[in-house]
Amino acid sequence: MNKFPLPELVFEDDYFVIINKPNNLLVHPSRIARDATITAIELLDQHLDFPVFLTHRIDRKTSGLLVFAKTFGVQKSFNKLIASKLVRKTYMAIVRGHVFDEKTINYPLKNDAGKVQEAVSNIKGLQQVEIELADHRFPTSRYSLVEIKPETGRFHQIRKHMAHIFHPIIGDRPHGCNKQNRLLKETYGLKDMLLHAYRLEFTHPETGALLKIEAPYPAEFLRMAEIFGIDLFIDF
Repeated sequence: MNKFPLPELVFEDDYFVIINKPNNLLVHPSRIARDATITAIELLDQHLDFPVFLTHRIDRKTSGLLVFAKTFGVQKSFNKLIASKLVRKTYMAIVRGHVFDEKTINYPLKNDAGKVQEAVSNIKGLQQVEIELADHRFPTSRYSLVEIKPETGRFHQIRKHMAHIFHPIIGDRPHGCNKQNRLLKETYGLKDMLLHAYRLEFTHPETGALLKIEAPYPAEFLRMAEIFGIDLFIDF
């Protein structure tokens, strides 16, 4: 097997390994993604001298924080925190259009089996920009930097919720705007979806310490933010 580089480690102690997963890296082997040559959990198995246990998932196309436990017991403890909604997750996204306010999106979603499940996301518009880029209807294009804090963890929840309120995430396929994605790819060479799992906050289940962990933005997110004139590092 080819040796792939280990994703950036943003936190490690006796109980956890937390990585900054790059865009387009599958979290674990899946029958619906058989084209993947390597997964995050396989990468850790290649590089670490101990096994790790996956505690949660993020989309293949999403970058950012991914938590692995070093023991099965710690995995169970962390899963209990998630089930009790004691792990606070913050995502950052660049979306189409101007999002000014704070709102809660309470829009149920169907899972693969067709079952309708509760899905809740809290969003906040942080910055709004307008650039000289003509689309098929307007002479300019508008974008926003949005903070998203999901209360539930449904499949593609954030992506579907942003599309539901007509502010799809830039680079999202199939839930985004194909015309806008094509325009940005042709004009600026956009490669990735601009959704990043930026921050995790939780009380360590073993030590009791309050952890606040952040993952640096990937290069493509930084590049597109600069093109749009969005400042990712101002205080909100």
